[in-house]
Amino acid sequence: MTIVEGKHSPLSEVANMSVSETNLAVLGVIERDFQCEVLGKLGRLEAKMDMLAGNGQPGRMQLAEDRLIRLEYSDVRRTVIERFVNAGIAVVVSAAVAVHRFWWK
Repeated sequence: MTIVEGKHSPLSEVANMSVSETNLAVLGVIERDFQCEVLGKLGRLEAKMDMLAGNGQPGRMQLAEDRLIRLEYSDVRRTVIERFVNAGIAVVVSAAVAVHRFWWK
């Protein structure tokens, strides 16, 4: 690579660098790329956390908690109703067993 009068090309600068300088330059580029990648991922993570937490509005977690509370309430109510139904069935079956002798006469 030649240097044109007064003009330096990036390739000529790389050719004139020693091996350690070239390694340092490459490591610097890799480090900057890595930093940019990490900062980009951190920004996406922050946006996802804001979306989950709500960021001043009801987020997904709050909505999920509200749905869970409603499900627990309906589950407790359904459990009470099922217990009454099971008790009624048990009373009917017990009564049928107790009076079955009188039905077959």
